[in-house]
Amino acid sequence: MDKRGGAVGWDGAVNAWHVAGGVYRMGRREWLTETGWQEAYDDGVRTVVDLRHPREALRRETDPAVTDNAWSGVNIVIAPTEEPDDPRFTALCGPYLNDPSHYLHNVRLYPEKFVEVFRTVAAVASGAVVIHCAAGRDRSGMVASMLQDLAGHSDQLIADGYAKAARGINQRYRTHGPPHARERYLHDAELTPLLEQRGRTVVKFVRDLDTRTFLLQNGLSPEEVAAVERLVGGRLPL
Repeated sequence: MDKRGGAVGWDGAVNAWHVAGGVYRMGRREWLTETGWQEAYDDGVRTVVDLRHPREALRRETDPAVTDNAWSGVNIVIAPTEEPDDPRFTALCGPYLNDPSHYLHNVRLYPEKFVEVFRTVAAVASGAVVIHCAAGRDRSGMVASMLQDLAGHSDQLIADGYAKAARGINQRYRTHGPPHARERYLHDAELTPLLEQRGRTVVKFVRDLDTRTFLLQNGLSPEEVAAVERLVGGRLPL
């Protein structure tokens, strides 16, 4: 099942990628059509972890109409990685997370939130799991890089994972426009050097953090860490 970061073609999915083992990432789940939900289910997805604050999980007029039955058999878990109104967060990360240089600040502010995200992933007894945020770039990228760390991925694979997602949502901005004035479509001459720099920053984040040690020190059990590593195809159980 290790597609090594390949694109995922579920109908309607935006910025959807394979991360490692039984883990995928993408942008808003509300972009999936009924067909897309069925395709994700057929690919083994049984859990979706939404990293957004609950107030972000709203349907837009442009989202496809789907029935509640569309995700029947899929457990959707809300597990936000931040408190957007926390002045500590905004002082360190700005109005929203959009730069890997802020990942370490985010994780250190809310270690308990990341433990809950990884506890949810550890509890996946069968099938695959999707992590998603809004754009599928930074909150998803932060967690995805930590999962890649547990999977034993190289620096290059981790940097590539960020770059693919950043390019994916940038392409969305080209065709559909950015969601607000703080985002814009970047032409390749500007995007490429930015991604080279940010790729190095993502790698530095995850290596400085040491995901396994961080999770164990903040309350995830050795058994839970081992379960996540099995899911991503990482190290042997503790």
